[in-house]
Amino acid sequence: MKKRALVSVSDKTGIVAFCQRLAACGYEIISTGGTAKALQEAGLPVIGISDITGFPECLDGRVKTLHPAVHAGLLAMRSNPEHMQQIKDLGINTIDVVAVNLYPFKQTIAKEGVSFAEAVENIDIGGPTMIRAAAKNYQDVAVVVDPKDYERVLSELEAGEITLETKKYLQYKVYAHTAVYDSMISNYLAQQLDIRYPETITFAYEKTQDMRYGENPHQGASYYSEVFLRAGSLSKAKQLWGKELSYNNINDANGALELVKEFDEPCVVACKHANPCGVGTGKTVYEAYVKAYEADPVSIFGGILAINGVVDEATATEISKIFIEIVIAEGFTPAAMEILTKKKNIRLLELPDIKAKRENTAYDMKKVYGGLLVQDYDNTLFAEENVKVVTKRAPTEAEMQALLFNWRVVKHTKSNAIVIGNADKTTGIGMGQTNRIWAAQQAIEHAGENAKGSVMASDAFFPFPDVVAECVKAGITAVIQPGGSKNDQLSIDACDEAGIAMIFVGDRHFKH
Repeated sequence: MKKRALVSVSDKTGIVAFCQRLAACGYEIISTGGTAKALQEAGLPVIGISDITGFPECLDGRVKTLHPAVHAGLLAMRSNPEHMQQIKDLGINTIDVVAVNLYPFKQTIAKEGVSFAEAVENIDIGGPTMIRAAAKNYQDVAVVVDPKDYERVLSELEAGEITLETKKYLQYKVYAHTAVYDSMISNYLAQQLDIRYPETITFAYEKTQDMRYGENPHQGASYYSEVFLRAGSLSKAKQLWGKELSYNNINDANGALELVKEFDEPCVVACKHANPCGVGTGKTVYEAYVKAYEADPVSIFGGILAINGVVDEATATEISKIFIEIVIAEGFTPAAMEILTKKKNIRLLELPDIKAKRENTAYDMKKVYGGLLVQDYDNTLFAEENVKVVTKRAPTEAEMQALLFNWRVVKHTKSNAIVIGNADKTTGIGMGQTNRIWAAQQAIEHAGENAKGSVMASDAFFPFPDVVAECVKAGITAVIQPGGSKNDQLSIDACDEAGIAMIFVGDRHFKH
């Protein structure tokens, strides 16, 4: 039987050169539609799919390769005499190489205003069927779905034959390809039906980079991005300077990025180990940075900065005075780049849409051994109708502004979490403690003298009045917390006795 290749691709990158070299190796080329036209225009002889099937393409091209003459040629096992006799009797030729990639469903649904009908029309049927059939018969058929693999196939073919190792690799690529394809389709259809938590759930991610190691040097790691990059996400950031990001860099940078999105005014968030160590806002990025630095000049060293504006020369000059691992910002002026790129170990990431809020369709996920926790993102601060002043003294306008600022910060701080500060910068942060009093003591200790006159935010209710007692000693003037403890009244009474204002907002913000 003649050696034959079936070629039908939506991504035509390198396909003409691929088929020219196949032809030089003695292969006949079977093709369809636009691919056949491109090959014929390049001067290659092409066998039309209808010449193989003896049946015309129909239903606007929906049916053309779904035919026994195609699939028997793909699935016939060359080592099985009965298979080979059957296809001989039926007058069917084997197909030895398949180069197929699928209708551009991803590109279709990414278009603004795409209709449901257009999306459905770009669900490929024949393509997945062909490549899955060819991959099942991997020992006899080489099936290529990625143009990056053309050269590997051709170089082996030109040297004699395609190795079994390569055929197995190509088989794996097929099922990975169709798994992602089907995942995109099922997720799209679920969104159309507003199915938030289906009985089974799949996600498609693409490898962005391999990493030298994970959290620790003995752990392997890679970074994967969602197939559809979300506005304002770390995956959309462009690295302008510095060595490759590590596993911990990405995790920590995401923590800083999540928090800076809470603010519309110029804001700088300094993070260590995905926890904020200093947050400042101001009329300018420079002013915000100075406040974030002053909030904790010790912990910021070796930290990560998220900046929701453009880093200018003055800000870059201040940043360059200490060691910072990463700066992720809306942009950098040329003067700022000149200053910061003199520091070999800093990484600079540009994210023009850094202010973009999280999409409601996104999931917050945590992997556990043998399972996956999936939830909505914590996209709210509180419901205004639930806010109530519970003490005799209401917060002043200035205190209220400070309470709201620190409430935004505590939302992104690991529980148990306490944040103290004023209206434009944190003064002390206590996080990740196993009880709330320790978190409060940690925040107050870090603030030192700056605790006096600050306000306090707690990510969950006070189970005892001991936190209020610490507030009194430190000179805290107002408190924001969810409320909801059976001992709420004890804390309210302690605040009233000390003249501290306290508000309950109802919503808690545990972050684990």
